[in-house]
Amino acid sequence: MATLELFRSICMILPRVEEVKHFEIISFRVKKRVFATIDPKQDKASLKFSLEDQTTFGLIDKSMIYPVPNKWGKEGWTTVELKKVNIDLLKELLSTAYQTVITSEQG
Repeated sequence: MATLELFRSICMILPRVEEVKHFEIISFRVKKRVFATIDPKQDKASLKFSLEDQTTFGLIDKSMIYPVPNKWGKEGWTTVELKKVNIDLLKELLSTAYQTVITSEQG
């Protein structure tokens, strides 16, 4: 199970990441663009992926990784159930979300 502390430590290893309170949740940003949020009360995170990555990661376990159920999900925002994800997968998910935001900024 991924904790807030683990999630935070993985995010903060990435270059130029800032942690910012965002309403009742915590966001992680690079160059002011959000790539991940975490709601510690619900043990859920939301990560920004390309639609292709969202689909690919969802194939791992649709009860653990799935599109946010609204218009944000159609833009690549994906829910991750932190109680179910292991550390190695969480690192890969966060790295991919970070790269998604960095790459879209350059495009």
